[in-house]
Amino acid sequence: MGVITYDHEVTSSVPPAKLFKAFILDFDNLIPKILPQAIKSVETLQGDGGAGTVKLTHFGEGSQYKSMKHRVDELDKENFAFKYTVFEGDVLGDVIEKTSYEVKIEASADGGSITKSKSTYYTKDDAKITEEDIKSGKDKSAGVFKAIEAHLAANPDAY
Repeated sequence: MGVITYDHEVTSSVPPAKLFKAFILDFDNLIPKILPQAIKSVETLQGDGGAGTVKLTHFGEGSQYKSMKHRVDELDKENFAFKYTVFEGDVLGDVIEKTSYEVKIEASADGGSITKSKSTYYTKDDAKITEEDIKSGKDKSAGVFKAIEAHLAANPDAY
């Protein structure tokens, strides 16, 4: 098994608590409303939302994928941190065994926030992931993040 890790930072004008509530805590409800072509629904299969919870994401008609399952590994509401692992679904393809993500939202000096994320891909056997595959995943994540940020800007009283 190979392991590939990358770190990424995104700045936002949205304060950490508000961004964490929308991007992490209410993601399952919010995303199907603002990006239905990307994500149709998120269903909790087991758990209460905290560590150990397993969720099934059904992608929208605009997506090349059908579904994925992920497990919440850690949810720290006080420190705005979230860890989860995608372990099943066509998003993994023939190359990836699982992908783990760590997200931490911190305050920035201007009253907004800095979202720091770490993605770790675990490949099957000696399989390789291309830079293009990683860039594609980053671009999709950035699109979701920007959609949430735009929703919060358009709805300042939300959250």
